[in-house]
Amino acid sequence: MEQDIKYLAGVGPKRAELLAKELNIHTFSDLLYYFPFKHIDRTKFYAIRDIHPIDAYIQVRGRIASVRKEGTPHKERLVASLTDHSGTIELVFFKGVKYLTQSIKQGGDYVVFGKPTEFNGQLHFIHPEMELAEKHEEGIVAMLQAHYGTTERLKNSYITSRVIGRMMVSLWQGLKTEIPETLPEELIKSQRLLSLHEALFNIHFPQTTILLQKAQQRLNFKI
Repeated sequence: MEQDIKYLAGVGPKRAELLAKELNIHTFSDLLYYFPFKHIDRTKFYAIRDIHPIDAYIQVRGRIASVRKEGTPHKERLVASLTDHSGTIELVFFKGVKYLTQSIKQGGDYVVFGKPTEFNGQLHFIHPEMELAEKHEEGIVAMLQAHYGTTERLKNSYITSRVIGRMMVSLWQGLKTEIPETLPEELIKSQRLLSLHEALFNIHFPQTTILLQKAQQRLNFKI
């Protein structure tokens, strides 16, 4: 687990340098112990017609009907229209316009996650997380999605919580052995604790709320 983080799939030298400077993540182990600061239920999908501006963070699934640039060259924004069986909502981006213009696929099916806002009587998602639906279904299944702390510099380099989550998936899918235990077996049995391997998995990919609580309990012990 002490391999340089640059060797993890999806990282590379440039991202590794940023992770080291911004989050003090140098190795696979450092990433493994970079715990999420919150978890959000991602089991529910909303129909676009059922979205309200008072909703917290929600997710929808739909198809990108159009992608266009608006505004002046100095205040340019990208607007993508997402449609499902019930309606249409706009996704608005003020940063990374050039990159997103090339990466968002018109006609592609996406899972979109964000907080709806209302402007001039119309609902939007401002800078939502987006992922092709087919990629969304490839990851490790978890009832609650982990959210990781990032910095402005990381976000400007497109290293978001979602990207860190994908790195975590790569790390776990590449594990060939169980993570060694660090507590005495007697203590684990007497306190009915998860193993370290189970706890680390469920802190990043909770299968249930109970397992998340048990993972947090186990990781509160000195490891």
